[in-house]
Amino acid sequence: MTRMPYLSREDATPDTAALWDRVEAERKMPTANIFRALANAPVLLDAFLSYANALRDGSELSPKLRELAILTVGHATGSRYEIAHHQSHALKAGVTPEQLSAVPDFENSGLFDETERAVMRIAEESTLKVDVTETRWAEAATHLDDTQMVELALTIAWYNSGVRIMGMLDIDLEDSYLP
Repeated sequence: MTRMPYLSREDATPDTAALWDRVEAERKMPTANIFRALANAPVLLDAFLSYANALRDGSELSPKLRELAILTVGHATGSRYEIAHHQSHALKAGVTPEQLSAVPDFENSGLFDETERAVMRIAEESTLKVDVTETRWAEAATHLDDTQMVELALTIAWYNSGVRIMGMLDIDLEDSYLP
């Protein structure tokens, strides 16, 4: 059970109505619990949305690699919420259903190419150890340019912060995502 109330459009004030317009225009409906909880801090939710949108829409990193990195973060941290919310994004980005199932054991799967494994390795290492070895960095950097490497680092860090926010606030997975 969440530690914060889940707000909704009905809770909007004149000061937050535009934010609810934005959330509803930019995100899936019904509004995900993470956004409903973060709405308790509307200025920060607004900035949160801007940053998330920049990572998603303003990045040169391929959507498939981005989603594989995010799912790797989700599996490394055991975040059911992150995994559930990003499976559909991954499929839309070109991750196959077989690859989706293989993410938790990607090292032992032949379903990923060298670039995908390099991205997943750096995501896993950064998530579990914080610091990334030169070996992992160099491995990914052979496949990605400097801009993409920065975008990958920011994506991995962003979604690591997301799982920690979800964990700290004890965000519930929406019923529509439950098996």
